[in-house]
Amino acid sequence: MSFSNILIRWYLENRRDLPWRKTDNPYLIWLSEIMLQQTRVAQGTPYFVSFTTNFPTVFELAAANEEQVLKLWQGLGYYSRARNLHKTAQFVATELSGKFPDNYIDLLKLKGVGEYTAAAIASFSYNEAVPVVDGNVFRVLSRYFDVETDIASASAKKEFAALAFELMPKDKPALFNQAIMEFGALQCVPKSPNCGICVFNNSCAALQKKKADQLPVKSKKLKVKNRYFNYLVVSDDNENTIIQKRTAKGIWHNLYEFPLIETEKVEGFEYIANYIQSDVFEENNLNPDNYRDNLPQQIESLSENNPESIIHKLSHQHLHIKFWKVKVKGTIENGINAATLKTFPFPIVIHNFIEKEFLT
Repeated sequence: MSFSNILIRWYLENRRDLPWRKTDNPYLIWLSEIMLQQTRVAQGTPYFVSFTTNFPTVFELAAANEEQVLKLWQGLGYYSRARNLHKTAQFVATELSGKFPDNYIDLLKLKGVGEYTAAAIASFSYNEAVPVVDGNVFRVLSRYFDVETDIASASAKKEFAALAFELMPKDKPALFNQAIMEFGALQCVPKSPNCGICVFNNSCAALQKKKADQLPVKSKKLKVKNRYFNYLVVSDDNENTIIQKRTAKGIWHNLYEFPLIETEKVEGFEYIANYIQSDVFEENNLNPDNYRDNLPQQIESLSENNPESIIHKLSHQHLHIKFWKVKVKGTIENGINAATLKTFPFPIVIHNFIEKEFLT
């Protein structure tokens, strides 16, 4: 029996019951594929359900404002996906009358849709014979055929796509693509795969050569940058606080945060105390006019909420985060209360802090 037939038979017996597998609607498939980029299925599924409940068609998603989209996306990470998702929904709704392109080449023209996502939509929605190539596919094919090509190299995707296309039954592209991704996710896993129960244990080259733990080859390692964030959680006599929007390009673009002091290393009480008695309050519009001439006296107390930094790991950055509670006398101009605070989209680490510390 051929590789493809064995793979598809395994899939039909072992596939997970996932909501986006019950439809060929390109909107729903596009939504799921964008969400599952850099995200585990278990984490992404509740977000898919939430989005499809709030935005059942591309028109509802297009009509939403960006903050609504970011709020629903909160905690899923890689927020550029959400911003691109929203822009693409608006383009499809207005320029394409709500109809997604029906082929791989035209799908690639959509913002935020790369080769993998275009192939997934084209095959799952329109049964176009185009292979998907993601980490699961790299792993399955490299192990089964003992392919030592560095998957970080420029030529790797083309090589593996050609191999997958050769193996793909041209009358069952969607089924084959689903099967090989599922096999990589459930059976041919990155670490310690259970090769003893694998349906390919008599034909897998990596198993025969005892190389399963060496494949796929990936030589490039991501350099991680450490950053040190100190958030000023200000409260006034009315228990109101203030936040700001991250408008600069980079992490968490267009999400909200407390006023931020970014430092070169972990800093303690003395550094922060000296800093907040400088111009930082004025720069962030924290004090009304009648306090600007007497800024140091406006600060009633400063306390460190978490003496040990919270380490929030992103793919390319490790953020060492401290929250500093700053009590000020009087009232903050344009301050917001706890209930209003919770309506804004925040990075998950700040959201978790707010849920714990701000009671409504």
